[in-house]
Amino acid sequence: MILKDIIVRLSVSVVAILLVSATVGFLWLRTSLPGLSETVTVRGLGSPVEIIHDANGIPHILADSAHDAYMSLGFVHARDRLFQMDFMRRLGAGRLSEVIGPPTVGVDRTMRTLGLYRLAGETLRRLPPQERKLVDAYAKGVNAFLRSRAGALPPEFVLLQYEPEDWKPADSMVWGRLMAMRLTGNWRTEALRAALAQRLNPDQITDLWAGDSAETRPTLARIAEDRVPDAETVRLAARLLREIPAWLDQISASNSWALSGKLTKSGKPILANDPHLGFRAPGLWYLARISAPGLNVTGATVPGVPMHVLGHNGRIAWAFTTTGSDTQDLFVERLTSGVADRYETPAGPKLFETRQEKIGVKGADAMTVTIRETRHGPVISDIDSNLAKITTDNHVIALASTGLRADDVTPLALLKLNRAQNWAEFRSALRNFHAPQQNISYADIDGNIGLIAPGRVPVRKAGKGGRPVPGWTGEFDWTGLIPFDELPQTFNPADGRLVNANQRVVPANDRQYLTDDWAAPYRAQRIYARLSSAGRQTIGISADLQNDTLSMAAKSVVPVLLHILDAQTGEQRQTARMMADWDGRMSRDRAEPLIFAKWLAEVNRSLYADELGPLFGRYFGLRPRVVIRMLTEKKNWCDDISTPLVETCRNAVASALDRTLASLKTKYGQDKRGWRWGAAHQAHFRHPLFGRVPVLRDLADIRIESDGGPFTVNRAQPRITDPQQPFANVHGPGYRAIYDLSNLANSEFAIATGQSGNPLSPRYANSTRAWRDGKYIKIPQTRADAIKDTLGITRLKPAN
Repeated sequence: MILKDIIVRLSVSVVAILLVSATVGFLWLRTSLPGLSETVTVRGLGSPVEIIHDANGIPHILADSAHDAYMSLGFVHARDRLFQMDFMRRLGAGRLSEVIGPPTVGVDRTMRTLGLYRLAGETLRRLPPQERKLVDAYAKGVNAFLRSRAGALPPEFVLLQYEPEDWKPADSMVWGRLMAMRLTGNWRTEALRAALAQRLNPDQITDLWAGDSAETRPTLARIAEDRVPDAETVRLAARLLREIPAWLDQISASNSWALSGKLTKSGKPILANDPHLGFRAPGLWYLARISAPGLNVTGATVPGVPMHVLGHNGRIAWAFTTTGSDTQDLFVERLTSGVADRYETPAGPKLFETRQEKIGVKGADAMTVTIRETRHGPVISDIDSNLAKITTDNHVIALASTGLRADDVTPLALLKLNRAQNWAEFRSALRNFHAPQQNISYADIDGNIGLIAPGRVPVRKAGKGGRPVPGWTGEFDWTGLIPFDELPQTFNPADGRLVNANQRVVPANDRQYLTDDWAAPYRAQRIYARLSSAGRQTIGISADLQNDTLSMAAKSVVPVLLHILDAQTGEQRQTARMMADWDGRMSRDRAEPLIFAKWLAEVNRSLYADELGPLFGRYFGLRPRVVIRMLTEKKNWCDDISTPLVETCRNAVASALDRTLASLKTKYGQDKRGWRWGAAHQAHFRHPLFGRVPVLRDLADIRIESDGGPFTVNRAQPRITDPQQPFANVHGPGYRAIYDLSNLANSEFAIATGQSGNPLSPRYANSTRAWRDGKYIKIPQTRADAIKDTLGITRLKPAN
């Protein structure tokens, strides 16, 4: 008994000690949460600055100069999103492995090969003195927070056991370089097309890219079609595709519409925008307002970046969508026979430009890599040791990209855009917008609307950039860039509206070639239809439209599937009746959206998995236009070539439905009435670090059932190739804004997560439910309105 009592007492003591330790540790970590009401002395500040945190936690920076305003923006960004900022600059610099270890070596090697941080330094060096001072001021503000903070660092730093370095001005330039690569990913499509040439004929490859109809496809006589790649190019591209890191696969989309006053109830323009990017926790966007002499800007900032990316400035408002132009090419370079450090060019052998990069690796030896560049760009076949073996075959692959030019000064365009007062100044600012090419919509308080698609787009000597091409002949080289004045742009269109949802932005016969790979037109069709039927437009109508869940893709493809199905079994007939009665809305509490998404996925599998073989996963998607084309025009795809029988399209559609129902029963139960789209379609905001750690992921990841789908205006894109969660919502509008040019204080905003990046903060995920439910906030435009129900006031005062 005595021994048992001792054991019990010891056990109780150990548990008590662990509980006390956990409590103390938690309380200590909570000291990483900064206060919103404090006075901080800041060295380098010119005059006192007041930062009012309004009722929604949005900081209003009231300063006596632009220098002090941007310094204060750096301070609040670091206070609320320090780890996000540090992760971003480490990602761009290829320095994640220094704090994470071997798992991120491949990421770092890719970034070193692309040289994004080196290019960020080149951008900084080219900024004019006035803008350079603002970037420097922002960095000083970040460092002022690092020096003034008290308590623990945010939990991510504690887990990884490191402290952030001082912020450097070049750190702020790297985000733009990252976005230039993320939003222009057509080089992966080039590699895929070339790899498919090993298995398919040219007509079959054309079938897989169901772009615009024949009457709207660009037909520029001066641009020749890409020739079929030779066998060596095909083999190398296939090898590249197999080894390319999966995280480089990107999705991009966005919506915007500008309405002139003749269409609105107020008589002044309305501009709506919701850019779509991958979901992360915390979200990308951080709302803020800055008021200083010559600077009055409200909207979305990106932590680490010293300007507003999206918003209004009291006079004008602007919005972004991705153009999708072909601004990248893969060049297969041939090595000079017998000379490993040279490659062939039209002018004769040329030395590779080389540099050594040392990658620090936590818990392991540092590794040194050799980076090579050709006249076209970095040798991306060196990013992986398996890819590097290609060099033994006497070839390498180089990437040409407008986003990898040293003279890119896109941040300058944004800094000038923040201060532009009219169309002429807006247009002048965007002459410096180089990459990625975007459709930038405009509206002003004088009643004007417009759109420019600024950015560098290559002019090719031959070809259209659709496939990898030989680099040694010179016949496919870039000869220049489309001049700014010849890029797509319009001012005050006659019909009073400008709509872009990544669909074709130029007429089919436009003399300047951008791309053939335009996004599906479904979102644009729905936006035009709603705007045409709503009468005089209001902010409320645009808000409702941003949250619209009707899928024009479903309205298009479901009748085709039902017509071909010719239901034979009772369950097929019951399901067909459900789908025929469905209104096409991707509502989270309905079963039909789940059946539609799964059925469409399985039809895609039925149609081309057999032909594509091991490349199926690289191409697989929901692709409704491809499905309709194959089921109605290119019916040869319906046959499964892996069987001796000749299957019909009815076989393909019916077997896909049977697989759909069996799969959904297994996962969601036998009764279809209990199936819900929201159960499979949760918006998932994954924390980049804690999201990979059991238990911690439950604390830091944000999940919520969501409406919408990949083809709705309220876009909610799943990653269909994910075997575990193929319908999880992982990409969509993390920011929504509707600017009322009759009264900019009436403009509405929404972000997907919260203002804080600290998982312990009550402001970490407090916006998520309202965002999902289509609710908005207003950002006051005066000090008197901002201070009402304030959450706190931070005062920064000069050190002297």
